[in-house]
Amino acid sequence: MRHAVKGRKLGRTTSHREALFRNQLQSLMDKERIITTLPKAKELRPLAERVITRGKQGTVHARRWALRWLLRRDLVKKLFDDIAPRFSERPGGYLRIVKLGPRQGDGAEMAVIEMVDRVAPVADKDAAKGGKGGKSGKGGGKAARAAAGRGRAAKPEKPEKAAKGDEQEEPEDEEKAAPAARGAKRAAKKRAAKPAGRRALLPRGKAAAGGEGGEGGHGGARSKGEPHEPHDHKAEPKRPTHTRPVGGRKPTTPQKTG
Repeated sequence: MRHAVKGRKLGRTTSHREALFRNQLQSLMDKERIITTLPKAKELRPLAERVITRGKQGTVHARRWALRWLLRRDLVKKLFDDIAPRFSERPGGYLRIVKLGPRQGDGAEMAVIEMVDRVAPVADKDAAKGGKGGKSGKGGGKAARAAAGRGRAAKPEKPEKAAKGDEQEEPEDEEKAAPAARGAKRAAKKRAAKPAGRRALLPRGKAAAGGEGGEGGHGGARSKGEPHEPHDHKAEPKRPTHTRPVGGRKPTTPQKTG
């Protein structure tokens, strides 16, 4: 039986559990309301109420004791100057726990732990007025856009475009004529390059005969006025045939002897 065993271990070691409570205490003193699991909220409540009771004492020792749990001087100052004076006439019971139901996912029971005198923040009237002004501002923006649209419609854009079109007719004609002139130049270059292309397509022997200057006097391209002379193929020296030397490579296959 679990005699004289109090508190929940929460699946953590002592040091880990204390660090968890320190973090939750800091958030609780800062926001005055946190959401956590129900077992953690039940374990945190007695510790947080002891801290608030120390804040009501107002001594240096109480401040140092609270600093051990809050770890931040600004939160200690808020505890002693703001939170503790609010509970000066209340003898305990500074916090409440409200159940929220199971958490989606693992089904853990969730709860809210908050101070009993906490007032839910309400939107300021100035902010509400500002929101209404924002709506009117939106309407004003629409009116301004409509007025700007009317101003644009009143501008004589079409006559200006027509006048500009008359001025730009001549440059457009020049631009159209320029590509035609370029095309004529390219065609002339192609015609000049056609004979060279045909000569390149001739067989090797004919091209050599036309290109090299021999005894027959066929050196280079002939002009239009010169008569065509028949070419004597017999006068051309024969190309040496590559004959295999007598003492060539020995056969690789072994020859039978005897």
